[in-house]
Amino acid sequence: MSEEPPVSVNLRASELVARLIVDAAQLGLVVTKGACGETLIDAGSRSPGSIEAGLRIARICLGDLAKVNLLPSSALARWPWTITVRSSMPVIACLASQYAGWRLTHGEGKDAFFALGSGPARALARGEKLFEDLTYADRADRAVMVLESDEAPPKAVVTEVAAACGIDPDRLTFIFMPTQSRAGTVQVVARVLEVALHKAHELGFPLDRIVDGMGAAPLPPPHPDFVRAMGRTNDAIIYAGAVHLFVRGPAEAAKSLADHMPSRASRDYGHPFAEIFKRVGGDFYAIDPMLFSPASVIITAIDTGDSFHTGAIDPALLDASFD
Repeated sequence: MSEEPPVSVNLRASELVARLIVDAAQLGLVVTKGACGETLIDAGSRSPGSIEAGLRIARICLGDLAKVNLLPSSALARWPWTITVRSSMPVIACLASQYAGWRLTHGEGKDAFFALGSGPARALARGEKLFEDLTYADRADRAVMVLESDEAPPKAVVTEVAAACGIDPDRLTFIFMPTQSRAGTVQVVARVLEVALHKAHELGFPLDRIVDGMGAAPLPPPHPDFVRAMGRTNDAIIYAGAVHLFVRGPAEAAKSLADHMPSRASRDYGHPFAEIFKRVGGDFYAIDPMLFSPASVIITAIDTGDSFHTGAIDPALLDASFD
């Protein structure tokens, strides 16, 4: 018999979805049913959405294993509102749930559908290579997926996700919104802690040693142009994201992680992300993957009590992106 998971990210997130639906009108959401009986929540495509909706959706993305808040901060005088994320189960919350790692495609040409799926449904399907290094597997009779998209998923994608999760389509909820929306902006920036966890994994740091974490990044103004909007959400993390991880193991390993994590270590550091994206012709894979990192990092080795501080916030580059 397989071992029961310590928590179910899908069941926890489903409770938050139920409250999201009850509060749909005040959050600027539109809730409908799809062709397969799936629940569709438009959080910023044809609906207005809201910043509060984005905060709630970010928490859903994290499987309700993290707190997400919008707080004032004195770190950046011109951009004082900051999104904070903290979790005592950061590997499950960020990598097994929140990470946008499920490529969903259907059709070809101008009518093709493409979106990266994030959220708790990933922990039921476990179809990504990342799960080879994650021991967590969810067990639930319903699932939640978040899509950074301006349209609902087509029937073929719904049935694909349901089959991969081992549930009926009418037990699925899809929340979708474009990056240009208020909710989309918030939920992307709320990935500041997840970006650090993913960077740690890319650097080969043992994930089971990461036991707690928190992150913060400024809330950018949304922009109607997709590339500018995407650039601002990335820049919020790359040039002003701050993360503190608590890890077990030797201090030397914690120091090495701190030395290699900040975005300044990337060859592409130093320009607004939208400019970098245009320079490489819109090819994400031509961008140095080490750029996708927080600006400032603290790694605390809890077994020795040592803390290592690296990187720094860059207000000038943030202004160049946000203004």
